[in-house]
Amino acid sequence: MDKILAIFRNSIKSPDVRKKILFTGFIFVVARIFAHIPVPGVNVAQLQSLFSQNQFLALLDVFSGGTLANFSVMALGLNPYINATIILQLLTMVFPKLEELQKEGEAGRQKVNQYARMMTVPLAILQAIGMYALLRNQGIIVNLNPISLIGLTITMTAGTMLMVWMGELITERGIGNGISLLIFAGIISRLPVTFTQTATTVNAQNFFNIIVFAGMAILVIGSIVIINEATRQITVFYAKQVRGNKMYGGQSTHLPLRLNQAGVIPIIFAVSLVLLPSLVANYLSVSHIALLHNIGSSIVLWFSPTSLLYNIIYFVLVVGFTYFYTAVVFNPKKIADEIQKYGGFIPGIRPGNPTANYLNYILTRITLAGALFLGIIAIFPTIARFFTNMQSLVLGGTGILIVVSVVLETIKAIEAQLVMRNYEGYSK
Repeated sequence: MDKILAIFRNSIKSPDVRKKILFTGFIFVVARIFAHIPVPGVNVAQLQSLFSQNQFLALLDVFSGGTLANFSVMALGLNPYINATIILQLLTMVFPKLEELQKEGEAGRQKVNQYARMMTVPLAILQAIGMYALLRNQGIIVNLNPISLIGLTITMTAGTMLMVWMGELITERGIGNGISLLIFAGIISRLPVTFTQTATTVNAQNFFNIIVFAGMAILVIGSIVIINEATRQITVFYAKQVRGNKMYGGQSTHLPLRLNQAGVIPIIFAVSLVLLPSLVANYLSVSHIALLHNIGSSIVLWFSPTSLLYNIIYFVLVVGFTYFYTAVVFNPKKIADEIQKYGGFIPGIRPGNPTANYLNYILTRITLAGALFLGIIAIFPTIARFFTNMQSLVLGGTGILIVVSVVLETIKAIEAQLVMRNYEGYSK
């Protein structure tokens, strides 16, 4: 805690870091303003009533930051962009050229991000049309003519692209990962509403359950912090090298391998995919065709946030995406080449490919521990709600994971900015 307070005080004193923090806060305010601008022709009161009666829609609204219940211009949120990113990540395994682009450094990553933005547009259009069809069948939105429907689709698509742009602005000029921070801000903004709904149902019978749930939440938060900070230290020795009249090297250091290399990204990916079947099922369940209606109703039951199938798939997706994204962000071959380039070696391991294989061996096993932990924590609040019968607490482990992980990553980003500034001042 003292370290966090010291980082906060130093960030306020630093003009550059303070400017970035204020810019990030300004984007948060702008995003929340747009989140409360409703699309015309929607019965907001009836829409909020529908969300309060449907646990899946309530969970979806939490991660949209309330934009769905308000049906604002940003009702689609960042889901189309996240889905486009997932598709591109999967396509890198099929098309070698995409994989080569990601390895080209910053220029290649910018081009891949451009492809993700281009793919976001058609996905947002499809989701906007689907959302309109669902709300029209529920009688929440009026039957629009083709011109009005096109205007609604363009508005909602533009809202998504505006959020993507603001996220990239935060990444470029603010602190931390902009997309993750916007999702974090949306979840935090819904906490007062969630706690208020819970407080209105408090009585003598469930008060003890709330205390138990709060204690379990604190335990989960502490566990997430420990796992996110846990590392495996790999000792690396550097041989002595003589250059001119000076001697370099001859020292040892440590290569830290985190248990959770991928951070919060696998959780965001998993949420986007695990909620997709329920979203499609809600469209089908209001169909006038009996077969589609029955299929949609069955899928809604199977993929309810409290169902066994939902939690199994969610657990598997968290584990799978943790491994997948770790393979994307950490390249053992590149690390091994860098160690060999500067005359380093791991004791007992030959430089080059044996070092890369050893790093991959270690990373695979520590990632398994981190991935299993994230998966268990993700479904654990569902089990807790089952035992405590606190169904109004729809935030669940996913929201806690995202909030805690984003806070930790943001603190590290601020600390890195402060360290960089100190180095720049020292060099001058």
